[in-house]
Amino acid sequence: MKVIYDPENDIVDFILSDESIVESDEIREGVIVDYGKNGKIISIEILDASQKVADPKGIQYEIKSQKVA
Repeated sequence: MKVIYDPENDIVDFILSDESIVESDEIREGVIVDYGKNGKIISIEILDASQKVADPKGIQYEIKSQKVA
């Protein structure tokens, strides 16, 4: 997965796969989801990111651990 912030255009892209985009859908105003040939999500694009994301220039990565019963 790759996250790219474009400050000039104020866009955040979450790229989940290198697969070719076949279809795009704006699921909410300024939130675009791109799909591959099998309906798999390829990327998510957020327009006007500084208005929708707390800190578009920063990223925090976390792996949740499994709880042991």
